[in-house]
Amino acid sequence: MTATMTPLSEVTRSDAALRMFLHGLPGVDQVGAQARAAALGTRSIKTTAKAWAIDLAIRMVDLTTLEGADTPGKVRALCAKARQPDPSDPTCPPVAAICVYPAMVPVAAEALRGSGIHLASVATAFPSGQAPLSVKLDDTRAAVAAGADEIDMVISRGAFLAGRYLEVFEEIAAVKQACGSAHLKVILETGELVTYDNVRRASWLAMLAGGDFIKTSTGKVQPAATLPVTLIMLEAVRDFLSATGRKVGVKPAGGIRTTKDAIKYLVMVNETVGDGWLDPDWFRFGASTLLNDLLMQRTKLATGHYAGPDYFTLD
Repeated sequence: MTATMTPLSEVTRSDAALRMFLHGLPGVDQVGAQARAAALGTRSIKTTAKAWAIDLAIRMVDLTTLEGADTPGKVRALCAKARQPDPSDPTCPPVAAICVYPAMVPVAAEALRGSGIHLASVATAFPSGQAPLSVKLDDTRAAVAAGADEIDMVISRGAFLAGRYLEVFEEIAAVKQACGSAHLKVILETGELVTYDNVRRASWLAMLAGGDFIKTSTGKVQPAATLPVTLIMLEAVRDFLSATGRKVGVKPAGGIRTTKDAIKYLVMVNETVGDGWLDPDWFRFGASTLLNDLLMQRTKLATGHYAGPDYFTLD
């Protein structure tokens, strides 16, 4: 059974039907996926295209701080950097979003007001997801009420790995409803899913439940984002669009630190799902350190030399 052989309206009516559907998805060729990801990672681009890619990658960054020691001052400083990543160059574009814990949403909302930059919050008992559904829904509603227009939720990996797919589906659907008009990014925590087949199944499950984005990782578990895992997720959104007519975004997060890495992901997006996904509305980087390297490489292209180590703020 494949994704196109069963009406999707039928597959979520029972745990048995959902399990049959998810386990009927085509298996992932692990060696093939790794080989294709490696091959795409060797592509090189010329100077003009590289400058365009760097600016695009900056516009795709979800600038993130998710530490227990986060303070209002740190969040305000990060929001200022999101608005104007390079204060010396007004042509440098802003980032896509700021991503913070729910408690910091009111601070970020005030600092971003009028900027057009999205405000994401990791609600739903991030990063473990180990909380009752009622707590996760309250967390989500509170973040949206405080100004978040994107919610990054983490799935219950224990339930997924135990095969309780309908439970995971219903939880995602409930959080989606609690989001109201806010977009929902569903974090799969691929480093805990063990197999590429599970990554494909979790991707489809999240999309069937209404996720607007599927996201690799919390950044708290290793491995986080990898090229092969992101390739599998991109193939899933491509196939989901073909089967349903609904387009879903992808967000690799965790461990993407260099411009070289970011460009590898952009090449993969273009080659796998096409340039329609080369847009911050459909592809994001979850990162805290990537932006500085993008800014340094941008300066190098413009001036011929790298900025000093103290030129950009440390996040």
